[in-house]
Amino acid sequence: MQTQTTVDPAEVAKFEAMAAEWWDPNGKFKPLHMLNPCRLDYITSQIAAEFGRDLTSAQPFKGLRLLDIGCGGGLLSEPMARLGADVIGADAAARNIPVAAVHAAQSGLTIDYRHTTAEDLAAAGEVFDVVLNMEVVEHVADPLAYLTACQTLLKPGGLMICSTLNRNTKSFLMAIVGAEHVMRWLPKGTHDWKKFITPDELYDLIRRAGLDPVDRKGMVFNPVAWSWSLSSRDLSVNYVTASVKRQASATA
Repeated sequence: MQTQTTVDPAEVAKFEAMAAEWWDPNGKFKPLHMLNPCRLDYITSQIAAEFGRDLTSAQPFKGLRLLDIGCGGGLLSEPMARLGADVIGADAAARNIPVAAVHAAQSGLTIDYRHTTAEDLAAAGEVFDVVLNMEVVEHVADPLAYLTACQTLLKPGGLMICSTLNRNTKSFLMAIVGAEHVMRWLPKGTHDWKKFITPDELYDLIRRAGLDPVDRKGMVFNPVAWSWSLSSRDLSVNYVTASVKRQASATA
């Protein structure tokens, strides 16, 4: 029996068309390359805090099984592997997988890249300590079903990091008009503003999926410094959340 999927074929097609450009810092994924240090700062600090890891050690995430869902070309999978995690990178866009695999091999990294979905991984009984779910939820057909699949993939006590875009006038001007039409960082139509999710909506979806939200921060672009930084107050455009799966009750 075929597993039900939340994959939106039209969304997958957009990223398939750009697959070869994942590792070009000046290409269509320039915004992600610019954002990556900020994303990694949040991800590494949350994992270290949740699992009691020392980020000054050589491989602080050794022994952790990590899923990078919607891995693209591996911009997050590779640094996670360097930090010692056992990384599985999954993407619904088939053309992304060989691009990611070749780059990992060239970098001397062992990463298990798969053309698959969160739903199929959950149906196969896969479980992880950490699920990275970055800039994916705004591209799926059913966010609640998708987040529920991600929850199923987590071990009790596991951590999900989920980022997306807020839905308001500012995000429309910045992410659609600015990024796609003015700066031309992304092809027109990459994002659908109507599918953006407010922080409160995402927290509600995460709770309904069976996880406990524990943190959220904004990722703010400074056009003067031409860099991104984390903010506890400004979640108006890009933002990221952390949530955990409850440990099984001792009396259960």
